[in-house]
Amino acid sequence: MTTEEKVELVGSVWETYGLAPALAAVELPKSTWYYRQKHRVSYEEKYAHVRSNLEKIARQHPEYGIPRITVELRETYQQIINHKVVQRLLKLWSLAILRSAQAPKPSKVRQVILQAGKRANLVAQMSRIGLFEVAYTDFTEIVFADGSHKAYLMPIIGHTCKIAYGWAVGKRANTTLALQAWDMAKATFGKLNVPFEGMIVHHDQDPVYTGYDWTGPLLLADRVCLSYTLNGAKDNPEMESFIGRFKTENRSLLLDAQTVTELRDVVAERMRYYNTQRRHSSLGYQPPLVYLRKVCSEAQD
Repeated sequence: MTTEEKVELVGSVWETYGLAPALAAVELPKSTWYYRQKHRVSYEEKYAHVRSNLEKIARQHPEYGIPRITVELRETYQQIINHKVVQRLLKLWSLAILRSAQAPKPSKVRQVILQAGKRANLVAQMSRIGLFEVAYTDFTEIVFADGSHKAYLMPIIGHTCKIAYGWAVGKRANTTLALQAWDMAKATFGKLNVPFEGMIVHHDQDPVYTGYDWTGPLLLADRVCLSYTLNGAKDNPEMESFIGRFKTENRSLLLDAQTVTELRDVVAERMRYYNTQRRHSSLGYQPPLVYLRKVCSEAQD
């Protein structure tokens, strides 16, 4: 998570949870927060240099959707911008009316999410979360090979015990990668005797997470519950906090990896370190696995 994303996330929750806890959750220095507030630039001003090219694309290629517009910006005008930013700018500058492309009809799963409204976020409705009741996940981009290549990481993290149950690294953030991470998580559940039937898996509304190849196995075969964010990363702060820490603390090791295979090895080693050695403040400064074994031992006494 970039500094800008952290500032935006803190800005959306600090009035509810307090500024100090919100800053601590994403490890954002207070000085950085106040500096960004004092020198804040509007979204429109920040991306003003993109407007003319974005309008050209909208007029020349009215059939293009967001992915193609994003690629056109990058390859024709050398302007590298996230697809979510492109989508927001089109709406901000009313350029969508120049395009004839129509959004595809929502899938049955997405229709159910839309009909559920706030109820789609199961986690937000919980006043207390038990030891194995909730796990979080999301895709995040990992830069490696001295910054010249990128891959994607999908971790699955427990809410209370903070254990990284599973993860997967690949060239694409797709369903295959997601199911690899879930299979690893299920293997971990088996080793640790973690009951996962009925567990809530919380994530955003990425097409992978609303597709049948993801929802079918988890809902029908594994009998877990799926929870969806309504406001992107803002509704999944625990996951964003983990990703931010993981990428910051391991930045140099990730950059040193020269191939995807090497990157997987680095991630695997750092996940083992996270689970077995890294002390977590919310767990009384114990590593997640040490905390879990202690809690389970106390429960049996």
